[in-house]
Amino acid sequence: MTDFIQPHPLINGVMLVMVRAFSDDRGRFREAFRREWFPSADFTQLQSNHSESKAGVLRGLHYHLRQVDYWYVPTGTIRVGLADLRPSSPSYRQTATLDVGESASLGVFIPEGVAHGFYALTDASMIYYVNQYYDGGSDENGVIWDDPDLGVVWNVTAPPILSPRDETNLRWRDIAAEKLPKV
Repeated sequence: MTDFIQPHPLINGVMLVMVRAFSDDRGRFREAFRREWFPSADFTQLQSNHSESKAGVLRGLHYHLRQVDYWYVPTGTIRVGLADLRPSSPSYRQTATLDVGESASLGVFIPEGVAHGFYALTDASMIYYVNQYYDGGSDENGVIWDDPDLGVVWNVTAPPILSPRDETNLRWRDIAAEKLPKV
């Protein structure tokens, strides 16, 4: 582990990368991802995606049983919400939020079984790297963003803008056992 990559203090397996910027009079360069930053993780990047969100949009909470995500926000600022759904994890049912983006240049590594979502505090652009190809949704799972049993503290005052999919996410306690993480 390097001095600019640290484990999240509350959620086991989540890693935070303090992305460094190198600037001169021409502009700025940032190295956003290197596979070698995560030597202990089963993470081989197979696909990269780009998401743009308007301020007030909330995406999530989503979780995967077979996919690892690494998020980087080059423009704008988002509030990331995390909830550990892995029964064998030392941080099982622990939740956390953190701001990421221009105001806090962090990369966020999210292991399987950790529910994740974000609220766009400003218009924002996110690039995320995954270790599985999108296959039409067989590993696309969700839990409602404001589930009181999980209690992610979003600290947002206005009702978020949700996709139709995220509006219909179930509470954690109502999700079928076969759809929940086992590990």
